[in-house]
Amino acid sequence: MIIGRIFHFDSAHYLPDYNGNCEKLHGHTYKLEIVLNDEVQTDGMVLDFGILKKIVKENVLDKIDHISMNELIDNPTAENIVEWIWDELKDKLPLHYVELWEGDGKWVRKQSAY
Repeated sequence: MIIGRIFHFDSAHYLPDYNGNCEKLHGHTYKLEIVLNDEVQTDGMVLDFGILKKIVKENVLDKIDHISMNELIDNPTAENIVEWIWDELKDKLPLHYVELWEGDGKWVRKQSAY
């Protein structure tokens, strides 16, 4: 069974290895989708949505909301941010994919191999 939840956060970043507008400090409102794939448990749920929210908040959002991403990630491209989020959650949740929207119309997805 596949379930998911969408989160939003605001962060700034600059891309040190980029030649263009994104090399300057700027911010985004990000949309983050966390999707799980697991068996339905005896309580009838894959995972309670409230527990999912708590895990993502404590392990990701509390660390990246309203900061400069460069404090955590050397080169905070959308791809590298998704890798960081995946690493923060992979041992805590049965991840199917993590999708990050950088503003409108631009997104990156990391997906499990299966």
